Amino acid sequence: MTVWPAYLAVGAGSALGCSLRYQVSLAMAGIAGPVFPWATLLVNTLGSWLIAAFVAYATRRTAGRVARWQPFLVAGFCGGFTTFSLFGLETLQLLEQGRAGLALAYVLLSVPLWLAGAWSGHRAGHRAAART
Repeated sequence: MTVWPAYLAVGAGSALGCSLRYQVSLAMAGIAGPVFPWATLLVNTLGSWLIAAFVAYATRRTAGRVARWQPFLVAGFCGGFTTFSLFGLETLQLLEQGRAGLALAYVLLSVPLWLAGAWSGHRAGHRAAART
């Protein structure tokens, strides 16, 4: 796949994944209410399964239709549906490579760093809003 068709495939897959994630959020809010982020938990779990399934299948089929669809499915759809899916896949790949310590470090570093980033961004947003 040349560069531009790959970018277009990623963009189209991302739009589809984001739209589906939004629909799942609306559906879960109606079913479970706002007490717990069930939609995010569901989307991240399903996205992790999807990206791993797509990549596992595609690694056995390096040519043909599956290879052409990989930008749309993996980077596009799964990336748009959830970014957590890549985290799950990368952790699994580290484990499969026999690098359990590195996988554990990745997990233990990721969650606190994500929370620190969210906290810092939240504070920066509040400060910026207070100045205007």
